[in-house]
Amino acid sequence: MHVSSIETGKIAPRFDTLLDLVRVLDRDLVMVPRSLVPAVQALIRDERHRDERHRAGAAEDEPERPLYAADEEEADGDEA
Repeated sequence: MHVSSIETGKIAPRFDTLLDLVRVLDRDLVMVPRSLVPAVQALIRDERHRDERHRAGAAEDEPERPLYAADEEEADGDEA
């Protein structure tokens, strides 16, 4: 694999090369219908928040956040 050539856009990776790169990063390549991307991103964001709360020692009885809650950055921008 010529990672630097891929990064600079000199070559376009083949699908199997892309899969190899993704696997090295301990990730999965998943095709999601465009209409479902916001829901998938919300699930990922929720899981990250849950991990952060767990690492910070937050209480387990905290109320769950809705999946489509506005991010803090978005909420701050709307108030200004």
